[in-house]
Amino acid sequence: MIVPSFLSLLFIFFSLDVYANSDLSTHSDSVNIIAIIMFLIFISITLGITYWAAKKTRSASVFYTAGGNIGGLQNGLAIAGDYMSAASFLGISGLVFASGFDGLIYSIGFLVGWPIILFLLAERLRNLGKYTFTDAVSFRLQALPIRSLAACGTLAVVILYLIAQMVGAGKLIQILFGLPYSLAVSIVGVLMICYVTFGGMLATTWVQTIKAVLLLFGATFLALAVLNQFNFSLDLLFKEAISNHDLGEAIMAPGGLISDPISAISLGLALMFGTAGLPHILMRFFTVKDAKQARSSVFYATSFIGYFYILTFVIGFGAIVMLTNNPSFLDEAGNILGGNNMAAVHLSEAVGGDIFLGFISAVAFATILAVVSGLTLAGASAISHDLYASLFCHGKVEEKKEVMVSRISTIILGIAAILLGITFEKQNVAYMVGLAFAIAASVNFPILFFSMYWSRLTTRGAFIGGAAGLLTAILCVLFGPIVWVDILENNEAIFPYKYPALFSMTVAFVVIIVVSYIDKSQQAKKEIAAFDDQFVRSQTGLGAESAIQH
Repeated sequence: MIVPSFLSLLFIFFSLDVYANSDLSTHSDSVNIIAIIMFLIFISITLGITYWAAKKTRSASVFYTAGGNIGGLQNGLAIAGDYMSAASFLGISGLVFASGFDGLIYSIGFLVGWPIILFLLAERLRNLGKYTFTDAVSFRLQALPIRSLAACGTLAVVILYLIAQMVGAGKLIQILFGLPYSLAVSIVGVLMICYVTFGGMLATTWVQTIKAVLLLFGATFLALAVLNQFNFSLDLLFKEAISNHDLGEAIMAPGGLISDPISAISLGLALMFGTAGLPHILMRFFTVKDAKQARSSVFYATSFIGYFYILTFVIGFGAIVMLTNNPSFLDEAGNILGGNNMAAVHLSEAVGGDIFLGFISAVAFATILAVVSGLTLAGASAISHDLYASLFCHGKVEEKKEVMVSRISTIILGIAAILLGITFEKQNVAYMVGLAFAIAASVNFPILFFSMYWSRLTTRGAFIGGAAGLLTAILCVLFGPIVWVDILENNEAIFPYKYPALFSMTVAFVVIIVVSYIDKSQQAKKEIAAFDDQFVRSQTGLGAESAIQH
């Protein structure tokens, strides 16, 4: 089944190449043959990996966690590949290009979440869980309500994140190759379905690892090429950027991107604690054999991600200097072609010509494919493992049947992602990512944190508190400036802030604590008494799922 899919996809891409070249009168500046070739090379390699992984994916453990046999370094690279999305590479460098120093608020927020994961979650999560983070949460809590809520939170995060990635992929391919937006989104969706359906976590891990290496190499070369123009002096780069940017010295001062302190705090909380609640990231801690490897994978991931964000800062300022006054990269109105998110792509052409442009474009595409594969697998796992196997079948289901349900879920999620990506073409991508992080911070993180560290937590408290956090986040968004004013075209927002995390997280934490304290049921007493057993398991790993050879 894989081989025909592989050949058909190659045929599609070669057809697209012909199509693009047949319409040169319209898209002469967009078609990049080198990039298309590099796309084909990357896709060929990753589909080959998928074919190899498919032959080894014979059990639920291999499908969900690659058998728990991935090393710390590779898992760290895969996590970095999963986390360094198109929003990071294209979005943050675009924010720095537009707002200067203030663009770092996203980099810092994204990065600060990792020490939390390292010191609070990684080890305990690996020792307590099996396939998903809900396995760890439901260790002493009732499975039915907890898994239901966690699955809803997971799917909400996955869908919002998927929309952002699909829109980014569509725009990238549309601009570079002159293809229709809907066709570009469909290509990403089809490839994503192939990776996850056939190869599971093993294929996804290798795709993410390869992508991380390529992205780090490309970003390093791009940053070094920029610094070389200024004798590797950041001072000269900043001075030149100030003289080229419309805002002048204001680009070196904070407050240009988010001037409201409440919004800044709320966004920071979402990025910081949302990272520790992302289901596709938490899932990766079950791919290593023990808690030691889980810790080391976080260390490696944090190092790679931190290094990468430093590079995006240099790339953003380099784009200010090299693109702002270059008519080759500007439209008639003087704005950068394709919007600010394309700053890194255009910069690659400015410093390395068509060959490096092709490479960076292919890497950006690979970035999106790797992230959507991880997201889709997390969403499919929530449906098949948390809902179907654990709830509907009460844990009594054959592994083959569970994997089959997961593969069907992958196809459904892939089709949904394509349709939603087409529907939300005009929406603010960065905001949707921020919203996904806010939901993760308001639902997944509080439940996960309290389940591990607070003995008084009860199922009733976790469920009602998590649901309250989710509902608050959704209502704040619906009545906030983006939806209520920009989309529904009302005059004034009922909720005045764009980012809900400060309020939704507070509601979740307070409700969890209050409800757990007033819960005096017999079930609550059993759950509190079971904390000691959970603590021993979380510290020692006795009884934890072991790695298997594949």
